[in-house]
Amino acid sequence: MEIEEWLGSENRLGIDIWKNKYRDKEESFEQWLDRISAGNKDVRRLVKEKKFLFGGRILANRGLEYEGRKVTLSNCYVVEPPEDCIEDIFECAKKLARTYSYGGGCGVDISKLSPKGAHINNAAKQTSGAVSFMELYSLTTSLIGQNGRRGALMISLDCSHPDVEDFIDLKTDLNKITKANISVRIHDDFMQAVKNGEKYTLHYERKATGEQIEREVEAKELFRKLAENNWDFAEPGALFWDRISSWNLLSAADNFSYAGVNPCAEEPLPAGGSCLLGSINLAAFVKNPFSEDSYFDFDDFSDCVAKSVRALNEVLDEGQPLHPLDEQKDSVSRWRQIGLGIMGLGDMLIKLGIRYGSGAAVSLCDRIGALLSDSAIAASARLAAEFGAFPEYKESDIEKSEYYQYNASEETKKLVKKHGLRNSQLLTIAPTGTLSTMLGISGGIEPIYANYYMRKTESLHGSDVYYKVYTKIVQDYMSANDLQDDSQLPEYFVTAMTLDYRQRIDMQSMWQTHIDASISSTVNVPEQFTVEETEDLYMYAYEKGLKGITIFRDGCKRAGVLTTTPSGHDEKLPVAGEGLDRGEIVQVCDNVIGKKRKLMTGCGSLHCIALFDPYSGALVEAYLSKGSTGGCNNFMIGLSRMISICARGGIDIYTIVDQLNSSGSCPSYVVRRSTKKDTSPGACCPMAVGNALLDMYNEVQKELSENPEKRPAEPITPQVVSGIRHKLTCPECGEQLYFEGGCNICKNCGWSKCL
Repeated sequence: MEIEEWLGSENRLGIDIWKNKYRDKEESFEQWLDRISAGNKDVRRLVKEKKFLFGGRILANRGLEYEGRKVTLSNCYVVEPPEDCIEDIFECAKKLARTYSYGGGCGVDISKLSPKGAHINNAAKQTSGAVSFMELYSLTTSLIGQNGRRGALMISLDCSHPDVEDFIDLKTDLNKITKANISVRIHDDFMQAVKNGEKYTLHYERKATGEQIEREVEAKELFRKLAENNWDFAEPGALFWDRISSWNLLSAADNFSYAGVNPCAEEPLPAGGSCLLGSINLAAFVKNPFSEDSYFDFDDFSDCVAKSVRALNEVLDEGQPLHPLDEQKDSVSRWRQIGLGIMGLGDMLIKLGIRYGSGAAVSLCDRIGALLSDSAIAASARLAAEFGAFPEYKESDIEKSEYYQYNASEETKKLVKKHGLRNSQLLTIAPTGTLSTMLGISGGIEPIYANYYMRKTESLHGSDVYYKVYTKIVQDYMSANDLQDDSQLPEYFVTAMTLDYRQRIDMQSMWQTHIDASISSTVNVPEQFTVEETEDLYMYAYEKGLKGITIFRDGCKRAGVLTTTPSGHDEKLPVAGEGLDRGEIVQVCDNVIGKKRKLMTGCGSLHCIALFDPYSGALVEAYLSKGSTGGCNNFMIGLSRMISICARGGIDIYTIVDQLNSSGSCPSYVVRRSTKKDTSPGACCPMAVGNALLDMYNEVQKELSENPEKRPAEPITPQVVSGIRHKLTCPECGEQLYFEGGCNICKNCGWSKCL
């Protein structure tokens, strides 16, 4: 079988994902199946039938360790929370760096760090606070490359920490902590204080000095701040920590506790723990789709669960020596967590003709979820019969678990009592964004996002690329029913943006009763959604027993991975030249609008001058020069020339700025921001320039809109310079090269290169 046959020749995005993210070198699809299944014929068949897929790190890395590569098969880890001392804070950064270098993402909780103003016995006299060290961890994430993908980091803080307000407000600056997700650990006593309109005590005791830092806040005001920032910035997320701690297989174990969560928050883990992921495609178990005779094959599904649990345990054993840190090897060996989940739920319901969020959908998911948990526990018990229980297994701990008592059937309990469990954690629902997109199905437990959408990816090609993706389930249904327009779709074709948030939470709540870990969850809401509704959503999620949640409001200030238009602008953007052929640029006329900004970066000051077309306001040229204390002037000149040639080549300003914003963080920029606090918006010189260009562009557009008389009567027809790509220049002296006798030759200095 070829990849085109597996994914469909029309699924170019899926084929691109497979080729760029999961295929090793030039291996064929059949060779890839052999590598990722490692001789397990059941796994090979399930993948081929699109019923099961391992997580991305396994698909990309399994088997490559035999080629001497330093790789991990785990998607993410939780690093031991740093203690309140400078050595441990930087030791944590070292652990992050080493884990990223193997391709793993990380979660770290900073609740042990002293709040701002606490007394310390060094030259600083007072600590800058827990939040101040987040920039260090974000910078570490940005510096370590992962073969075209960015490292992933989750930073969490307890709701009782005195720095929690600063933590909640952190992401209101879109240029801060750009390489980390953040979440607040929320406890039951805080939520009760919110309900009762009571004050809540923020408290921290510094062990080194015995200092007690304590103050009271209005619980409702703190909750409102959390809701407002989620409404406008989509962060921080909420982790309902008491629910996380109490609803799992080890909730009664005295020697076990969670240290944090992974970057997408679906996997709470102990210090050093890893998430080894795999997902079952629910849509693949629907027989006779789009018909009155459609049904879900429960027997086939249960068999797939058992085989998937075994497969993940095989990978766990195989990957044991591959973890980046000794503490990770030790934790994984002792607790043996795996994370089996689902995807394709939205597609499954459509194939069955059931509306997502309806009573029928919740009831069906309850049946499927119950079978998932019981089958997984039974499969782990059968593996324990073959290979032994996980080393820290205690029968009494499992029997006292409310989750276990609720989800294990009597027959399964007999198996566990006789053999124990091979794994301390079994089930999790990850977002599966890339996997589900490759297969053309809905991700995780989400409904379909839209009938079609534009998807932005930052990892496939090393830069932002936009794909217009028509939802496959919509295409399949329309083809099967000979529909000409998606307006003819039946009412059960709901999308993430049209679904009532309560129904979305009801679905997650039902799944959470059967999942011992957690569920990655972002609720999409429309632009008109209010802050008050956001508060209600979070309270409803808490009362329904969710372990965590965040929202993404359409039109909020933080751009999402999924957008309806590439740049968020429906109108046609002005550019310096329409209909240019490849290699053509426009020359800049004298009648331009000029703007200037002085920027302060990590190296000092620089000056940015931008020129705009007087009729359309399009960017046409940029000039950068360093101030008296600025950085490399040659860099400034080179960057300004590249910006200018892009603008004159017909590329709009948002695309240019988007590329500049993908540059990453600069250490000197971070240091100056923390010490002098006078840096321009951004995390490095290119980002600061991009922000300045966009600011000047918006100013010009506003001026032309408010004062149309300033525009020329007619657009100025730019002079087009053709054939630029053919006029190569000498790398030694800069003069024009000529192509003679199969060689590029410089007539000025004699440099040549033969092809």
